[in-house]
Amino acid sequence: QVQLVESGGGLVQAGGSLRLSCVASGRTVSNYNMGWFRQAPGKEREFVAAISRSGSRIYYADSVKGRFTISRDNAENSEYLQMNTLKAEDTAVYYCAADASPHYDATPTSRFAYDYWGQGTQVTVSS
Repeated sequence: QVQLVESGGGLVQAGGSLRLSCVASGRTVSNYNMGWFRQAPGKEREFVAAISRSGSRIYYADSVKGRFTISRDNAENSEYLQMNTLKAEDTAVYYCAADASPHYDATPTSRFAYDYWGQGTQVTVSS
């Protein structure tokens, strides 16, 4: 089993920045594709960004492209989401996710592709 714990959320003004961290325990995630999703009140969980297990493939939702940067540190068993130029519409609970499928190096955008989830961290952007 893999446990994922997010941190780094908080309250920030529009235009500001936050850096989310996700630390995995229980098993190394260096061979897992990793992703970030978010869920705003009354809305479905949506894809934000993903990084392949090799780190060579990265994909972003159009809504965050150019503002957010996903990265991973396999030595730390972690992934990160640097969020810049935050907007009020970025307000949501952000979730870290791990895709344990061993056979491909990819950036899945469907939440159904992911096997493990963190508990989420709240990001609130005031306008």
